[in-house]
Amino acid sequence: MDLRRNIRLLLEYDGSRYHGWQRQLDAATIQGTIEEAVARLTQTPAAVIASGRTDAGVHARGQVANFRTQSSIPLKAFHQGLNSLLPKDIAVLEAREAPPEFNARISARAKTYEYRILNRPNRSPLARNYAWWIAPPLDLAAMAQAAAALPGEHDFTAFRASGSDNINPVRRVLAATWRDEPGGWLSFTITATGFLRGMVRSLVGTMVEVGRGKAPPAKLAELLENGARHLAGPTAPAQGLYLVEVFYGE
Repeated sequence: MDLRRNIRLLLEYDGSRYHGWQRQLDAATIQGTIEEAVARLTQTPAAVIASGRTDAGVHARGQVANFRTQSSIPLKAFHQGLNSLLPKDIAVLEAREAPPEFNARISARAKTYEYRILNRPNRSPLARNYAWWIAPPLDLAAMAQAAAALPGEHDFTAFRASGSDNINPVRRVLAATWRDEPGGWLSFTITATGFLRGMVRSLVGTMVEVGRGKAPPAKLAELLENGARHLAGPTAPAQGLYLVEVFYGE
């Protein structure tokens, strides 16, 4: 039996200057940066497990991670101590004790992602790392019509990134919606029991093709049926994607 404490973290981060979550020897990553902070705080190395590996440039408002430690320092010290050691673009929002069996990745039951688009003639210097700027007007109604095909269980082969290590391409989507906000902002929110690598960005890229009038709304449903990746739209850029929330069995 593993007698070490199991510490669960709720994280927020700006992924702009990182090469994704997963630790790399020659590049700055979210995982590597947090593990360095944990090692400094506890004086012992620890492997930090996340609910999922966000790609380079992708952000998180509600990433969940956990690590095991023999340190006896109080939870408040994990919360405040890690924040004092982490760079300004990564923050621990919460630290708490988790049961021994909790694993941020394996225990996850569903996740919500959001993708943000700035749809206006002029680019925004302030939003350049946090949204996809598209100058020509998009047909939001057509994009919403395309998204209506997503809820349910589907084979997402047409929307997986090349090199994906997921063997099973079938995922169950619980909800998928578009909404518009003042100032030209469009946001796509999707909740599913699991995601393939690159899936959300590929879906958004195809729906933007619909919004531009280059494909009919039925195109997305057709791709779910035929699995033809080469017929899907281009993958949306990373900076517009946010991991919003991870759901567990609580």
